[in-house]
Amino acid sequence: MEDTGSALSHLECAKTQKIYSADKLNNISAAGAPLLARYDLQKVKDSVSKSELAKRPPNMWRYREVLPVRESSNIVSLKEGFTPIYELPKLANFLGVENLLIKDESTNPGDTFKARGASVAISRAMELGAKTLAIATNGNAGEALAIYGARAGIHIIVIMPLDAQKISQKICALSGADTYLVNGTIYDAGKIIETGVQKENWFNVSTFKEPYRLEGKKTIGYEIVEQLGWNFPDVIIFPTGGGMAIAAMYKAFLELKELGWVHGTFPRLIAVQAEKCSPLVKAFEGRKPESEFFSEAQTFANGLRVPKSFGDFLVLEAIYNTNGSAITVTDEEIRKSIDLVSTLEGVFLCPEAAAMVPGLQKLLEKGVINKSEQILLLGTGSGLKYPDSINIPNLKILNVN
Repeated sequence: MEDTGSALSHLECAKTQKIYSADKLNNISAAGAPLLARYDLQKVKDSVSKSELAKRPPNMWRYREVLPVRESSNIVSLKEGFTPIYELPKLANFLGVENLLIKDESTNPGDTFKARGASVAISRAMELGAKTLAIATNGNAGEALAIYGARAGIHIIVIMPLDAQKISQKICALSGADTYLVNGTIYDAGKIIETGVQKENWFNVSTFKEPYRLEGKKTIGYEIVEQLGWNFPDVIIFPTGGGMAIAAMYKAFLELKELGWVHGTFPRLIAVQAEKCSPLVKAFEGRKPESEFFSEAQTFANGLRVPKSFGDFLVLEAIYNTNGSAITVTDEEIRKSIDLVSTLEGVFLCPEAAAMVPGLQKLLEKGVINKSEQILLLGTGSGLKYPDSINIPNLKILNVN
């Protein structure tokens, strides 16, 4: 079998820094906190160069030394990653900014950035002997797990809210996952997963409940820096539910800095949440280290409807340590932005990603972001999977004689 060259050394509790074996199936630490994968970065620095990376295939596994899979035969991949970054000039002009970019994750398998985490989590879980993987999801993460589960031939259980997007329900079921709906939120789905973990020996791959989905997500940060000529943008804006992408991005930047592959000040990381489900924003406004449960969470942007993230302290730490920010937007503002970006740029953002536009607008008005800065939006997925969120203008009917 071919060795990937992974420099994975151990797992570390995000709260106590206690060390755990990286070669055993682990969910969370004894302290009830997320586990983070750690690498021998000096080994990577000595063996890999930026010029060598440039010769590798354009997918996220080009960074295999800082990913956790030991043997290449265990990688479950659909060539995810290395998604494009491109300018949004008309939207930039509308907003009055000079340099607006988007990292378009809709080109991943399943049309979502969740493909990255699913690929790494399934690959590593199978390498360590997992038989059944289970996830609580608002839709996209479950879809990704189901798709990659089908690719891998492993048993997948998906539990999602009853009002999750119908397309998400269908994709999960069609991909062969045992798919269940719960009359509640993702938080309620998570509690059912925990019961299955205890009674049925499921391996929980829900957000922050295992170490490796975050590792897949962090490759977005590696790609952004490489695609921008090994430079940081000034600001990165995230649509934020559980917030794993923010924590993963910060982890990527810390690793990149230690590797010596990038220099300078980290980008300010900014979270955008729905007004009626904004636990992280409220915690940020109070400069608190963790969020409080957000009761009666509501938003049609399902991916943003997370009443409390298990790894919220990691998300807030990333925001605080990069001098970032957090802001809320309304559902109506999100709907208008879907139409606006489609009309101006021909880019169909999912509702979650569309939330970034009014968020950016508000931050510009507040002076949190300067119009001359290089701003990058994380376009997490395609709006074409959310047909009910797209307004259809008056169509003209032509009569045929």
